[in-house]
Parts: sequence; C-alpha cells; structure tokens
Amino acid sequence: MAQPRQRVYQAWKGDNRFFFGGRLIFGPDVKSLGVSVALIVVPVALFCVFVARHLRHQFHANDAGYAILIVAIVYTIYVLLLLFVAAARDPGIVPRASHPPEEDIHYDSLSLTDTPGTLQFPRVKEVIVNGIPVKVKYCETCMVYRPPRCSHCSICNNCVERFDHHCPWVGQCIGKRNYRYFFLFVSSSSLLCIYVFAISALYIKVLMDGDYPTVWKALKHSPASLALMIYCFISLWFVGGLTGFHMYLISTNQTTYENFRYRSDGRPNVYDRGCLSNFYEVAFAKIQPSKHKFRAYIQEEEVRAPPANSAGEVEEQVGPRAKLEDDLDIDGDLLKISQRHNHGDNDIEMGGGNANYME
Repeated sequence: MAQPRQRVYQAWKGDNRFFFGGRLIFGPDVKSLGVSVALIVVPVALFCVFVARHLRHQFHANDAGYAILIVAIVYTIYVLLLLFVAAARDPGIVPRASHPPEEDIHYDSLSLTDTPGTLQFPRVKEVIVNGIPVKVKYCETCMVYRPPRCSHCSICNNCVERFDHHCPWVGQCIGKRNYRYFFLFVSSSSLLCIYVFAISALYIKVLMDGDYPTVWKALKHSPASLALMIYCFISLWFVGGLTGFHMYLISTNQTTYENFRYRSDGRPNVYDRGCLSNFYEVAFAKIQPSKHKFRAYIQEEEVRAPPANSAGEVEEQVGPRAKLEDDLDIDGDLLKISQRHNHGDNDIEMGGGNANYME
C-alpha cells in the first residue's frame, strides 16, 4: 500500500510549530504568545470597564466621551494584529541543503603513509557587499553558506535572513520578513501605554473636579486608575526603551545581533545607506515572498534514499585513500593472475616439446 505523500511542513527539520495545515508558522515557544496577549488585553479590559466607561458622558459635545472607549478597543485590536502577524509568518528562513556544497569540497593528502583522507571545505568565504568584502560562514546544520546578515537561531533551529533576535514575547525569530511588523508592534504598544496612562490620569482629574477634591480621595474612589497608571509607567520603560533602541538600529541599518556582537570590533557598517534610506527600507520596501511553500507536497527525489550499494555511497564512506588502496590491490591481483597464466602457458609449451622429443 502506497504511503500518503507528505507536505513540507510535515517533514520540517526545524523546531517550529505549524497550525491550520501549515498556513501559520510559529516558534517552538509559541505558548509565550498567550502571555503577551494577556499582558495587553487584561489592562485594556480593566481600563474600559473602570475608566473609559465613566468618561462617556463627560464631554457633552456629540458624546465625544464614547471616542475614548472606541479608540481603546480599536487600537488594542490593531496592536494584537501586529503581534499575530509578526509571530505567525516565516521570518526569512533559509532553505536547507541535502548535502554540503560540492563545488567547495576537496580532500586532504592521499599519501598511503598518512591517515585516510577526510572531507574538507572552507568554513568561511568572502563575498562582496557594496564593494567591501564580507565573511559568510558555513552552517553545519543547514549545510549552506549563510547569506550576509544571516544567523542560525538555536531555538528555532533555522538559519534566518537578516536575523535580529529571537523574541520570547513574540515566540518567533525576528528577521527579514517580519521585522517591520515587530517594530510596529513595539512602537504601537508604547503609544497604547501612553494613551491608557493619560486617560487614567484624566479620570483622576475629573474626579477631583467633582465630589473628590483631593488626589487621595480620587485615587481611593478609583484604585483601578492608580493600578493602570503604575502598570503603564513600568511597561513604558520596557516597550518605550525597546522602541527607542530599534529606532536607533533602523537609523543606522543594524540588527540587534550585529549591534551586540560587532559593537566593539570597530568594523565599518557596509549596510548603512543613510538615515532616511534606512527607515524607508524598513517601512516601505517590498517584503520578499517566503522561500518555502509549507503546504506543497515533497517531491519524490527529495525523499528517495540513495541505493544502498551504489558506487558513490561506497566511495563516500571509505574515502579516497581507501579507494586508492583497493585499486592497488586489484591491480596486484590482476598481475598475479597474469603471471600464473603465463606460467601455465610455458608449462604447456615445454610439455609439448618433450612429447615431440620422445617421439
């Protein structure tokens, strides 16, 4: 009975998690995404119930107070969508190879007095980027030379183009294809913190102008406002600081990985094209399609194992030196057989000669 054909996501060698038949790809720590959602939804829900709801009728012109509630809900949905898009798409995974690059393979010494030959190829190569040589490394896991700015994520077990970092709050690698949405998520979260903080403070002011003339009495009447202000203040240090840091990275066309690893090297940044061009690249440049079709069926040649006794496999297993020794042994055996054959012919001729002599 024929085995059912596998799709690419079903035979995936990385540590990613797939949902909806390979339509969504997450990192292995996708469960942390629920924590991030809760950290956003729970404070906003409290804000809507205990703060924004009481401000609906405070602005009598066309019931403008309802806008506070509507903006909070709509903007929160926008932030969650950015989080979902950043977490559920291919960040720029480099396709793996089925074998090392053949054009770079060579063998060490084949001398019979030395140890057997071993497979060798350069671990580092140089490519030219904007007229400047840049070193790219060979990935033993993916068996490819990583493109410039690419790195192998130890959590997802994939090489990712323009690798920035693996974000535990998003549960996904941040790379070439989802960095824009990650930055929009972080910066939008900062604005959401500022909005909730400001409206909560406004509600305390409204209470003080009414029946609670002092700050203490107003806070005692609405402890949720105080809790939200404290929470947003602490959160803003995190997401606000992260927004500022990534704005600096974008302005200089760096990644988090490059900034932390090469900061002390003093090497020139070959990718910096100027502040405006760098921001344009992140905000408006076309995002390349994924190099993987996760729902496509695996082709037969990709899954068919090589013949067990093929000459190529034997040669690869025994190595060039062992093959050379085998060739020498075969030549020696052929020489012995030839000598024995010639010796047998001489015996026959001598036997025939003796017979004639006897006659």
